Amino acid sequence: MTERLSTVQVALVGLFVTALVTAQLTAAKVLAVDSPLTLPLAGDTLFLPGAALAYALTFFASDAYAELYGRRAAQVLVNVAFFLNFVMLALVWSTIAAPVAPNPPVGAEAFAGVLGPSTSIVVGSLAAYLVSQNWDVVVFHDLRDVTDGAHLWLRNLVSTGTSQLIDTVIFVTVAFFAVPAALGTGDPLPTSALAALIVGQYVLKLLIALVDTPFVYAIVGFARRSKRSEPTVTTTE
Repeated sequence: MTERLSTVQVALVGLFVTALVTAQLTAAKVLAVDSPLTLPLAGDTLFLPGAALAYALTFFASDAYAELYGRRAAQVLVNVAFFLNFVMLALVWSTIAAPVAPNPPVGAEAFAGVLGPSTSIVVGSLAAYLVSQNWDVVVFHDLRDVTDGAHLWLRNLVSTGTSQLIDTVIFVTVAFFAVPAALGTGDPLPTSALAALIVGQYVLKLLIALVDTPFVYAIVGFARRSKRSEPTVTTTE
C-alpha cells in the first residue's frame, strides 16, 4: 500500500510536535505580562506559564490538520504525540542522569534545573493535554457536521476556545495545587494565585485563537489549491 503525504500535512505534523515539545520544556517558567486592562482576578498583570504561546500553536496546527484530513487523522496525531511526550522526557532525563564532563560550559545542576521539568509540571501538562486536545478534535468535527462543512471560523474559535479553557484549568490546578498537595513536591498555590494564573493564561490563549483564525483559512486554502501540484513524499507500507 502506498500513501502520499503532502508537504502541508508533513509541515502541520512537524509544527504540532515541535510546539508540543517546546511547551513541555518551557512550562516551568512563569511569565508576568503587563495588561492594558485591569481584569477580574488577574488585575493589571497577567501571570502565565512560559509554555502558553507554544502550546496555543498546537491547537492552530490540529484545527488546520483536522479540517484538511478528518477526525480520525487528527485523533491519531493528538494521541501519538501524547506518547511522544514520554520519549522526549526519557531523552531529557537520561541526559540529565548521564555523567558530566569536567568543566562543562553548562553545569549539571543548571542543566537539570532548566531542562528537567518537575513532577507537578509533567503530570499537569500531560493530563491537560490528553483531555483538551481530544476535546478540541471532537468539538471541531461535531460543529463541522452541524454546519455541513461551513463556517470554519466558528469551528476554530469554539473548539479552540473551549479546549483552551479546559486545558488551562486542568494544568494550573493539577500542576500548582493538586500534585504539590498530594505528593509534597512544593507548596500548593493559594486560590487567588491559581485564579490569576488561569485568567492570565486563558486570556492570552483566547487572543491567539482570535488572531490565528485567518491563518487557519490561509493554510487550508493553500493546501486545497495546491493538492494536485505540490511535491509529495511517498511512503511504502
